[in-house]
Amino acid sequence: MALLFRSRVWKSGVFGGGVARSMSTAWWRHVEPAPKDPILGVTEAFLADSSPNKVNVGVGAYRDDNGKPVVLECVREAERRIAGNLNMEYLPMGGSIKMVEETLKLAYGENSDLIKDRRIAAVQALSGTGACRLFADFQKRFSPDSQVYIPVPTWANHHNIWRDANVPQRTFHYYHPDSRGLDFASMIDDIKNAPNGSFFLLHACAHNPTGVDPSEEQWKEISYQFKVKGHYALFDMAYQGFASGDPERDAKSIRIFLEDGHLIGCAQSYAKNMGLYGQRVGCLSVVCEDEKQAVAVKSQLQQLARPMYSNPPVHGALIVSIILGDPDLKNLWLKEVKGMADRIIGMRTALRENLEKLGSPLSWEHITKQIGMFCYSGMTPEQVDRLTNEFHIYLTRNGRISMAGVTTGNVGYLANAIHEVTKSG
Repeated sequence: MALLFRSRVWKSGVFGGGVARSMSTAWWRHVEPAPKDPILGVTEAFLADSSPNKVNVGVGAYRDDNGKPVVLECVREAERRIAGNLNMEYLPMGGSIKMVEETLKLAYGENSDLIKDRRIAAVQALSGTGACRLFADFQKRFSPDSQVYIPVPTWANHHNIWRDANVPQRTFHYYHPDSRGLDFASMIDDIKNAPNGSFFLLHACAHNPTGVDPSEEQWKEISYQFKVKGHYALFDMAYQGFASGDPERDAKSIRIFLEDGHLIGCAQSYAKNMGLYGQRVGCLSVVCEDEKQAVAVKSQLQQLARPMYSNPPVHGALIVSIILGDPDLKNLWLKEVKGMADRIIGMRTALRENLEKLGSPLSWEHITKQIGMFCYSGMTPEQVDRLTNEFHIYLTRNGRISMAGVTTGNVGYLANAIHEVTKSG
C-alpha cells in the first residue's frame, strides 16, 4: 500500500515533474564563473592571435632558443630505464623513499647532519603547489591561531593556498618599485614588528615574480632577525639550480638559516629545474628537534595527504630518483640545468643591451641584476596593454616578463616594442 501511494504521488507531479525536479535543477544556480587565471588568460589570448610577429613572454615554463618546450636528455634516459621494468603499484602515502632522500640532499646538503640524525620529516608532494598546501594545512591543524606573512608581491597562487587552508594572511614589504630591487629596510622593519613566533613564507631563490633575491649578507641579517623574534620560515624553493645554474649556490638562503639553528620548512619542486612540469613531483620537508619529533610530524603530514590525494604519483618520482641516484645522470642534469640558466642569463644581457642601444632614457640595469625565469620590468599595466595591442606581445599586466620566452630571434623586436611604450615616461 505504501509503495502504491508513493508511486501515485510521484506520477501526480508532486515529486515527479514538480517540486523535486525544480529543486534538483536549482542546486548550482548560485555558482558564478570563477575569475580567469591571469597567466592562463595570457596564453589563451596569445593562441587566438593570428599575427606572425606575436611573442609570448607570459608563460612560466622553460623554452629553448627556438621558443620550443624542452625535455632534458637526462629525463629521456631515465624514462628509457623505467620503460617496461616497473609495475604500477601505489607508492606509500609519504611517496618514494629514494626520491625523498635524494631531494633532501639537494636542499640540505649531501653530508647534512640533519639527514644523518633523521631530524627531517619529509614526504613526496604534488610539486611545489602541493607541498605548500600540505604545509598550510599542517600549520592550520597544529598552530590554529597563527597567521602567515607573505611577501609583496609573490606568486599569486600562494594567497590561494593559505586562503583555502583557512590560515589568516598578512603581508610584508619585499620589492621596491623605484629601484626595482629589494626593499630591504622595510622588509626588516616588518620582520621586527611582526608578533613573536610568526610564520613567514620566503622564496629561497629566483623570487617569483620579481627575480629579486637578497644578497648573502642580507640573508644573514634576515636569519638573525628571525632568530631574535622566534619566527618560523617556510622556504618555497621552486628554482634550485635554475636560478644561477648551481644548486648549491641557489640553496644558500636555506643553509644560512640552518647554520643559525632554525627549524625550517621547505617546499621543493622539479617542475622548472628538471622540466617535469606535468609530472607534479615535489617534496615537503620539516626540520625537527630530534628523530622522535620527525617521526610524529611525518605521520601527521601523511595523515593530511590521505584524504587529499591518498598517494602521490609514481612516474615523476622514479625519474627524479634515477637521475639523482646515478652519478653520470646527475652530472648530465647539472650540465643541462646550467645550460638552461645560462640561456636565461644571456637573454637578460641581450635584452638590456638592445634597450640601451635604442637610446632608452630609462635605466634597465635591473634586468641583469634580477635572476631566474622572471624579470619584473617596471612597466605599467597601460604600457603592457600597448605592448599587446600594438605589438602582439603577451605578458601579465604587472609587467612580469618570462625570460624563457625571449630568444635571439625575438629579443630585438621585444626591446624595440618596450622602448616604444616606455620612452615617454
